[in-house]
Formats: sequence, C-alpha cells, structure tokens
Amino acid sequence: MKGNWLSTLGLALRAGKLITGEEQVVKAIQSGQAKLVIVAADASDGTLKKMKDKTSFYKVPLKITSDRSALGQAIGKGERVSLAVMDQGFASSIQNRIENSVSDRQ
Repeated sequence: MKGNWLSTLGLALRAGKLITGEEQVVKAIQSGQAKLVIVAADASDGTLKKMKDKTSFYKVPLKITSDRSALGQAIGKGERVSLAVMDQGFASSIQNRIENSVSDRQ
C-alpha cells in the first residue's frame, strides 16, 4: 500500500469525498461524515487544539502532517490547513500511506 498519500487526496477531491476549510471540517466531524481529518503541521495552535478536541470527542482519526502549502498543492488549490476525508476507503488508504511514508523515512 505504498505510494504518495498526497496524490490520493487529489483523487478523493475529484471523487467528491474531500472537504476543506475549518468550519466545514468541524461540521463533518460533528455530523459523523468525516472518516479522517488531516491538519497541516504549521496550523495555528488554536486550530490544532480545536481539531484535536473535536476529533477526540467524536472519535475521528486525526493526522497532523505536511504543511498548508503541500496540502493545497496536492488538491490543486491554494494553501489548506484542514481537510476531511468523507469516504472510509479513501480514509483507510490515506492513513496507511501516511504511516508507510513515515516508517520508510526511519
């Protein structure tokens, strides 16, 4: 299951299974639609805390990785701080690829 997880974000967006923006991501977490939340490592402390609290309370997996520029570039948009994957298949694939990319560097 190796591969670039950032390219999978682009596929999820084109499939209509990815949303961006803090307010929209929080709504998706609260409604149970978010299967995975990704937050840029360079997000503000307030945003990181909010996303950690929401995902913990609603039991949604959270990955803090990359930076806002890379996340935006991966989906062909400007800088993005928070993303929610709305499909379990995409969410599982992206989580596995993130974990593999981290273990490959160690």
